Amino acid sequence: MDASVSLRDVIGLDNTLPRLSETTLIMIDFQNTYRTGVMALDGAEPALAAGARLLAAARSVGTPVIHIINDGGEGTPYDIRAEIGAISPEVAPADGEPAVVKQFPDSFHRTELEQALRDLDAGPDLVLAGFMTHMCVTFTAQGAFNVGYRPTVVAEATATRSLVAPDGSTVPAATLQAGSLTTIADLFGTVAPHGRTPHRLTDRPGWRPRPAG
Repeated sequence: MDASVSLRDVIGLDNTLPRLSETTLIMIDFQNTYRTGVMALDGAEPALAAGARLLAAARSVGTPVIHIINDGGEGTPYDIRAEIGAISPEVAPADGEPAVVKQFPDSFHRTELEQALRDLDAGPDLVLAGFMTHMCVTFTAQGAFNVGYRPTVVAEATATRSLVAPDGSTVPAATLQAGSLTTIADLFGTVAPHGRTPHRLTDRPGWRPRPAG
């Protein structure tokens, strides 16, 4: 069966990846939550390493950065007052980089993210990276699209986990990852593909996220 035309193509949206220096980087939920314990993700460490490289590249070209952190409350894996819920040190905010707290998968929903973007005089292009691909990354891409931004997700800087489907079967993390990125690319935004991130996204010839190790 041939693949269908994407909704983006049907309605004539641009699929060109942006230049990193002309975007704002949104680092979503790069928390210790996802590195160990009940919420550990498949591929969390390579994705975190790719996120750290992306963050460094953004800082090197003066791209504004906003960090998102999910607060699930005290005693939860998302307790931002504890080490488990803290942003991982590899991608911790630098001085002057805002950290927006959220409590819903969509980072725009009932948060200060839109205000933070206005404060930065951000243009329409956003670059998204973080955890989890099928949840907060997808719904933040949707939220960005809904309010008029143009999100691009860097695939190698995202990860998710295997889940049980409604029929009781297991959906492997790789399948859920592919489905989530495909959902985003169908309408909400562009996706810089795993292993083939164009160097134009980073303004640095030859640069792309690479496997850790």
